[in-house]
Amino acid sequence: MKQKILVTGGAGYIGSHTSVKLIEAGYDVVIIDNLSNSDVKMIDGIEKITGVKPEFYEFDLCDIHKTKDFFSKNTDIKAIIHFAAYKAVGESVNLPLKYYHNNIASLVNIIQNMINFKVENLVFSSSCTVYGQPEPKYLPVTEDAPVQPAGSPYGNTKQISEEIIRDTIISNKNLKTIALRYFNPIGAHKSAIIGELPIGTPNNLIPFLTQTVAGLRDELSVFGNDYNTPDGSAIRDYIDVNDLAEAHVIAIERLINDKNKKNFEYFNLGTGNGNSVLDVINTFEKATGKKVNYKIVPRREGDIEQVWADTSFANTELGWKAKTSLGESLLSAWNWEKKVRGL
Repeated sequence: MKQKILVTGGAGYIGSHTSVKLIEAGYDVVIIDNLSNSDVKMIDGIEKITGVKPEFYEFDLCDIHKTKDFFSKNTDIKAIIHFAAYKAVGESVNLPLKYYHNNIASLVNIIQNMINFKVENLVFSSSCTVYGQPEPKYLPVTEDAPVQPAGSPYGNTKQISEEIIRDTIISNKNLKTIALRYFNPIGAHKSAIIGELPIGTPNNLIPFLTQTVAGLRDELSVFGNDYNTPDGSAIRDYIDVNDLAEAHVIAIERLINDKNKKNFEYFNLGTGNGNSVLDVINTFEKATGKKVNYKIVPRREGDIEQVWADTSFANTELGWKAKTSLGESLLSAWNWEKKVRGL
């Protein structure tokens, strides 16, 4: 009998790609998503790629009654991957209460039901934002780098969420969690059947870039060219979403097979390389042959200057490594954009 994995936010960008990897690895996937920043078409996309349509429930995980009802009717869940959260740094600065309510309340609700219904394994979708702006001596960032004051309410919700998990595990010894601290996910499935499809104006660099090239946006804004970086634009670690998804399958297997070294573990997921925004634009143009119309604008509130991962711990402990080049990821993102827009 297949083991059942609950994927919250499974109709979203990372969730849909991870659901594909889980199904391909032989798991039974059930998805909860309120479709606030995703499209139910991703569920069909998962089926097209894998030949298996995951069971899907549409509701908000902040709803105590609906969440409890779900768990009472699905008592065979082996593990949970919790993606469902708002994730835009800039929006969180303008709408902090929206982020605190959604991201924290949904997690508390899930963990309470895990305890009540004896679900022991959780993979938590965390973020490199927990490190804030690391001092230069901590770059690239290892898991031992100090957690700095968050630069945005979004980042703070990830810090608080990890603290909630850590505190809860102390009093509930059967709970086991792996927090995966992502750097910047990009790209799409090689089939171009699923990819990043934000609702409304994109908050992330790559979908705004591809929408600009596709003609949906007039120009791409580069937020700042006066940072202390080689070309003045902010530096991030851009990781392919398919590589990221594979890490979640490994984390699930680690928990289910009791290979975790302690009940709360955390790993950096990135490529180990830092690329500036202008690097990304130049690489996109080389990979696709398309010109990007962009302009330099003032820095964006909540953004940090530079951060990239030291992935050696995840490489050795999980046996996982990012494999996809920046150019390959950007090309897959463009192929997805073209398919979505019928270009």
